[in-house]
Formats: sequence, C-alpha cells, structure tokens
Amino acid sequence: MKLTIYSKTDCPYCTKIKQVAEYLVNEKQYSVVNYELNTDFTREQFYKEFGQGSTFPQVILDDKHLGGCTDAVRYLQENKLL
Repeated sequence: MKLTIYSKTDCPYCTKIKQVAEYLVNEKQYSVVNYELNTDFTREQFYKEFGQGSTFPQVILDDKHLGGCTDAVRYLQENKLL
C-alpha cells in the first residue's frame, strides 16, 4: 500500500502523521511519499488539489483521500491497517 502525505514544515499534525507513516513502513511494508510545501508544490497547487481552506497535512492511501491527520489515523485504525 502507498501512503502519500502533503505536508509543511513546523506543523505538529504533519510531524504526527509522518511518525505514523514511519511505523507503517517499518511494520507493514507500506511505501510512503512525502511532498513538502514550497519544495514540491505551491500553496496554490495545494488548494487547487484539495480545495480552498484545506489544512495540512493531507493524506492519500493508494487512491483514497483520507483527509488530515486525525481523519487518516481514524481511517487506518477503523480498517485495521494500523
């Protein structure tokens, strides 16, 4: 399974989901791609992809958009993926 994270620096929720992702890589053999704001994409591209006012991070599992950190962790727990 592939987890894609759109994040930014100095974001505690981004740090948390990256810790979850590290666990998934080490324990469940997930692949993880992390994109950083102002390095890999602009804020304009981010809003175009996820909608105006979207918050960081945004998490995608394979092709399913999970949302932010809290929603992503909830989805992973409810589906016994975490």
